[in-house]
Amino acid sequence: MKIQRTFPPTAAPLTVRDLVHGFAGFFMGGRFLEKIEAEIREYFGVKHVFLVSSGKAALTLILVALKGLSSKRDVLIPAYTCFSVPSAICRARLNVSLCDIDPTTLDFDFTLLEKSLSERTLCVLPIHLLGLPSDVERVKTLCKDKGVFVVEDAAQAMGGRYNGSLLGTLGDVAFFSLGRGKNLTCGSGGIILTNSDRIAQVLQSEYAKLKIETPLKAAVNIFGVMAMRLLIHPRFYWLPAGLPFLKLGETKFSDAFPMNRLDGLRAGLLLNWQERLDQSNSARRMAAKDLIERLPPGTEVVQSASYINPIYLRLPVMMESKEAKEKLCALSKENGLGITPFYPTSIQAIEELTNHLEKAEFPAATMVAERLVTLPVHHLLGDRDREKICNTLNELHAVVSVPS
Repeated sequence: MKIQRTFPPTAAPLTVRDLVHGFAGFFMGGRFLEKIEAEIREYFGVKHVFLVSSGKAALTLILVALKGLSSKRDVLIPAYTCFSVPSAICRARLNVSLCDIDPTTLDFDFTLLEKSLSERTLCVLPIHLLGLPSDVERVKTLCKDKGVFVVEDAAQAMGGRYNGSLLGTLGDVAFFSLGRGKNLTCGSGGIILTNSDRIAQVLQSEYAKLKIETPLKAAVNIFGVMAMRLLIHPRFYWLPAGLPFLKLGETKFSDAFPMNRLDGLRAGLLLNWQERLDQSNSARRMAAKDLIERLPPGTEVVQSASYINPIYLRLPVMMESKEAKEKLCALSKENGLGITPFYPTSIQAIEELTNHLEKAEFPAATMVAERLVTLPVHHLLGDRDREKICNTLNELHAVVSVPS
């Protein structure tokens, strides 16, 4: 354990006032929940909003609802994404179907996507990975005449826009995550949005079956948020980062997770959500822009050519090799820079899914898993911190590239 200024890979703003509101939610949770739901409906311009215990719970609830509207059972997702996505699919007792990605954007390889759709496809998940927008309109065009739903995974992109529209408003139904590392957090939580009355009707039926978190578990969450707010600061993050049993940054597959409605304490933590979201996203946009300008020539930042000045959850950089990635991450760990790998493997390589997936190769997803690193862009980084990150990349002489 090395005592030094250490950056978390990601962080979201949270004030003492937010914590006070969280405790107030113990007494006024119902009113707070109604207020948050109304504000989200207005902000995103949608008719239906559901607040649940996590992003995984949100996706699972969506999939169970869609399952009730169709006899199809395959859910088509990118071959490189968060392990929570296939875990939710398995929890909903549906089948994971994969399509390789475009490594220059982390979006679907659309030539392959069209071929991957089948008569068994229930829905497609375009995923705004790290805040980079998926081309949802293109997905919708491919799905339109096939009776396939489009579920927009905006878990890492709350507040982002694409072609003037807010991410999360483009698909048939969408969800956000309010986990600790997202743009906005209340410890854990999830939001479902839809303008479809048909989908909302089934969602409401499934939502009614969910229990509200017990007061004890809700209290544990808010005390966890208090500890997070203190320890996530760069002056103190060396402590949790240096405790192996916490397993920070580890990516695991598990379909055993709680499914509950959002409780009043978490609703209290969200009372100033719009202000905090704007603060978080403004800081991310500025930090990413500054880092990109300072990075060594030849550094390949993963970005969409049609998306100017995006809101990155973390800044994705493709290293020239697996060895270069490992060396950079080791330097980062030694110096507390917050540069980290992202998901360790493609979805195809998840051991728990071995018997559930068809044998196939996903070379782009595999390559991305081997070479992608992410740079922190959150509000806790100062100018000197970003300079230190870029100096490390310069010293490493990182020349990163993406295969054509």
